[in-house]
Amino acid sequence: MSLREVVETVRGREKTLTVYTAPETDVVPELREYFASQNVAIEEADAGSDPEHAVLSDDGEYLTAVGIDALRSLTHGSPRSVGEDVAYGRLLSHLDRTTFTSYSHWQMLQASREIEDRAWRTGEGRLFAGFQRLSNFAEERRTYERLAGTDLAVHVYGLPDATADVPDGVTFHGAAVPDVASLWFVVFDGGGDPQQACALLAEERDDGFFGFWTYDDELVDDALDALGAARRSA
Repeated sequence: MSLREVVETVRGREKTLTVYTAPETDVVPELREYFASQNVAIEEADAGSDPEHAVLSDDGEYLTAVGIDALRSLTHGSPRSVGEDVAYGRLLSHLDRTTFTSYSHWQMLQASREIEDRAWRTGEGRLFAGFQRLSNFAEERRTYERLAGTDLAVHVYGLPDATADVPDGVTFHGAAVPDVASLWFVVFDGGGDPQQACALLAEERDDGFFGFWTYDDELVDDALDALGAARRSA
């Protein structure tokens, strides 16, 4: 199974984000725009005397809740640095197996950082990242230099379209994955702990990126198997 085939096996399951706000708060339109490309339904409710917040549920089952400021950080903040705690982290962690369409470059960076951050905090295991082209890696060099400073085995993929300074501890594979120029991926094997395993896989299309990100260790294993098969056949 190729990475692209792994992407195609995932089908989204809609979750609901109910936003409890005061009448003068106008955050829901921004959230609907942010989540428009995902299978996340946005509902609005009156917070009444309670603090403004949002609740994520799956078929009526409570998953997590976050404050309104966390939602504003999610929709307007810059992609976080590796190791930085963010209030919206637990919300993103529950969007497991979510299929997305037309993800922007900025949204891909946000999702990628979630995977990289978990790998950094674990500090061991294998991390695989596909940047499409080596020239794209240059912008993330400092992040990956920091990741390689742990006991992680860090592997980077992309077309060698430029000369880039690859940090010590990072293994660059060149075009070792079929269609690498159209794929963006970050896969962490969990460092021996299946509960830490996570992955982001997406195919670039004319209107953005289509794919998924997941904390399902079986899907992560599928991605790892696809990467291994690609390297063996290169």
